[in-house]
Amino acid sequence: MQDRLTFRSHVLSTLGANQAQIEELLNYNHTVFETGDLIFQCPLSDEPFVKVWEKYAREVEEAASITVLFQYLVQLGFPVRAGMSQDPDYIAATRRGINPDTLEAATGLPLRCPERCRLVLHSTPAGRLPLLVPEAREDFVLLVQALTKRNEPVAIPDSMGASMVAGYNNWHRIRLLRSEFEASHSLPASWEEELRSLTEKKPRYQDRFSILSSGPYSGVSAASLGLEEQRWQRLSLAIRREHECSHYFTRRVFGSMRNNLIDELIADYWAIKTALGHFRADWLLWFFGLEAFPHYREGGRLQNYRGEPPLSEGSFVILQRLVKQAAGNLERFDTRCAREIQHSDAQPALFLALSTQTAEEIASEDGANILSASFLRSREMIRGNLTFQNQQPGGQRYEESTAIDEQSG
Repeated sequence: MQDRLTFRSHVLSTLGANQAQIEELLNYNHTVFETGDLIFQCPLSDEPFVKVWEKYAREVEEAASITVLFQYLVQLGFPVRAGMSQDPDYIAATRRGINPDTLEAATGLPLRCPERCRLVLHSTPAGRLPLLVPEAREDFVLLVQALTKRNEPVAIPDSMGASMVAGYNNWHRIRLLRSEFEASHSLPASWEEELRSLTEKKPRYQDRFSILSSGPYSGVSAASLGLEEQRWQRLSLAIRREHECSHYFTRRVFGSMRNNLIDELIADYWAIKTALGHFRADWLLWFFGLEAFPHYREGGRLQNYRGEPPLSEGSFVILQRLVKQAAGNLERFDTRCAREIQHSDAQPALFLALSTQTAEEIASEDGANILSASFLRSREMIRGNLTFQNQQPGGQRYEESTAIDEQSG
């Protein structure tokens, strides 16, 4: 462990970090992924919440509008306005599960184009993930504010195009559990006592889903990348979708999903590669605001991941240098292992390989070799110890294929 810390410290030192910045960045870049002794069948089965989201998806499609979700996701029953999270009606709905239809303050979320909001269940190696995809940027902002900011008008950065909602208390699922509980007890029983016991069984009532914007990925224009508008719109959605599904994989399999540089490097690497067929370092730099390195473009996505408390200004400059070198090494690795990465077991092997490395190791002078060796080891481990199925549920291949807010492009 000490040798690894020494190596990481050396990389930061070569990038110009002083001792205080080295300590700050070592702490920030500390990996929390749980990658040891993994044995699982891939793809994983759907999580319990997917069943009810299948119903939601059917109803949205039949109604040709996302407004049908207002009866299931209680936050959508309320407008976004300052102080809404403290409104007694809002508290009654979100903390006690009172039906918003009976509450005066529940006037509904004023979406601009609810008929242009889609709900899809997207297949991933970690199981299917519900995706809410509003066409209008205003609707994306409202949905994020309602479902992750307690209906408060919190500013949403222009560079943010997706939000993973985790640990979402679904009162509709809780009501279904109550109906099952009462139907299965011939004698009077205490639902309140049963409800208290549910706190130990979160998968029975908590959901995970993602809200995706239809706009340009990371707020980068088509012209900036030399692309035609329609093509960039299609690519943006594909990149954003795969980025979010990458987060879902690391959260479910490795136990972590954070607003942190290593998480974003992993997700953007896979997303760009999946959308284009190969990884491009220059695209990643554009997305992070470093296309004119060493100049950083204010408003670039990297500043969304400075941590809590935020990295100091000096450490943030070093972080930018880490991103620049890591992007180049990821591209060299991707080119070098292009043939191996085409195999059907590549995605979990790539995630495992990347998740066992720190940002300093990926950005080091030997970073491409470190990634190549890590990927080959991970692939052999997967082939030896994990059961991998080539097809997702429904026949799609991987390459085609109170809430916690995780932000991305």
